[in-house]
Amino acid sequence: MANAASGMRPPNGASGICRMAATELVRAIRDRQFSVREVVSAFLDRIEDANPTVNAIISMRPRETVLAEADAADSALAAGATPGALFGLPVAVKDLALTKGLTTTFGSPIFADFVPTEDDIFVERMRAAGAIVIGKTNVPEFGLGSHSYNPVFGVTRNALNPGLTAGGSSGGAAAALALDMLPIADGSDMGGSLRNPAGWNGVFGFRPSQGRVPSASSPDLFMAQMGVEGPMGRNVADMALLLDVMSGYDVRAPLSLAEGGDFLASLQRPLETARIGWLGDVGGHLAMEEGVLELCEAALARLQKAGYVIEEAALGFDAESVWQAFVTLRHATSGAALKPLYDDPGKRPLLKPEAVWEIEGALGLTAPKIRQATEIRSAWYGAVLGLFRRYDFLALPTAQVFAFDAGLHWPDEIGGRTMDSYHRWMEVTAYATMAGLPAAAVPVDRGRRDRSMGLQLIGPPRSDADTLRIAAAFERFAAAK
Repeated sequence: MANAASGMRPPNGASGICRMAATELVRAIRDRQFSVREVVSAFLDRIEDANPTVNAIISMRPRETVLAEADAADSALAAGATPGALFGLPVAVKDLALTKGLTTTFGSPIFADFVPTEDDIFVERMRAAGAIVIGKTNVPEFGLGSHSYNPVFGVTRNALNPGLTAGGSSGGAAAALALDMLPIADGSDMGGSLRNPAGWNGVFGFRPSQGRVPSASSPDLFMAQMGVEGPMGRNVADMALLLDVMSGYDVRAPLSLAEGGDFLASLQRPLETARIGWLGDVGGHLAMEEGVLELCEAALARLQKAGYVIEEAALGFDAESVWQAFVTLRHATSGAALKPLYDDPGKRPLLKPEAVWEIEGALGLTAPKIRQATEIRSAWYGAVLGLFRRYDFLALPTAQVFAFDAGLHWPDEIGGRTMDSYHRWMEVTAYATMAGLPAAAVPVDRGRRDRSMGLQLIGPPRSDADTLRIAAAFERFAAAK
């Protein structure tokens, strides 16, 4: 077995704890097979060994402080405390989320020394469920772009091939999971940030329905309706475990959904069959690197052999209008949110070009243009409902290219077609985002060091449990082949 630098998993022995599924690890801690100190120590050792190769985990808390929390957890369990759903699991939180008392940089030198005084809601819930925060996971600056690099911490590299990008913006989370440095991880997603890095690192990511995981970190509580937080894992059950903790209504997030939990339990009812509409390259609209579609189609064929119905599907809507509406609404939310930094003469030079592009795009917007984008989004949602009258799920690749060289900023062309923005090559992820749909990213041929890819399995509105169930079916029949 190759060593960590090759991107392969470590040998057995001391690494056995780190290889266990999160669901199994929680049970083992409760049953006193392992102490929390043993579990946390194993992961800290694994991070020390593997992280220098990929630079996935950042802002590590002092080892002695983390182990003191592990000892306190062991003492509480010995005293008869009821363990939470994540009791004793070490976690590193994505560096776009607020973590009380722990540096949160957003990947920007402007916030290199920012230490929040409160947690994001989902972080608060993870701690309450017994998770022990050990650090953060690396991101692109302000989460802009599907390649995790920034001037504060540098580049995060692919777990399967360190010469390539880990993707983003949840690139640090995906690489850390793939190399057994974390048992579970949180991520966030607007333009594929949970889905793209999962596919490229051979793990699973889940973009929940809009509102499933409450968030109050943005001041525009009634307008920020494209980005979501969600779980990542090395298997579907681990994602469901974390989603149970993250989800559910919170009064601080007025548009959050009331129902939550029971996602792990729902996996006990396997999805025996389903009709899946394969959208491919959306009738030639999307530029695709050679081999991407073929890998995804081969994986779907394995699912078809297991009894699931796979059909080629048509979008039934003007794909370009969906993308342009996505760009407008991203300007209006992400770009406008960064404007105060742009307006500060001392901070503007510290913004990367992609951030400036989003801000200046926001400056050029008018209310009628934003209104037009929202109307297109609403019309697209109506078209999606029509698709789901025929299909139970829709399928698309998680990216339009394979993981590229870690030294590049972003692909400026695919198959001879020029990309007109830093994120156009991730247009394939906009369709689920613009309809607020749940989407699972499942790995396709995850052992391939240079051509790892993922598949999006997209469910109807608020069908998070069923979307996890189809992802579990894929995991069972197709992902590992």
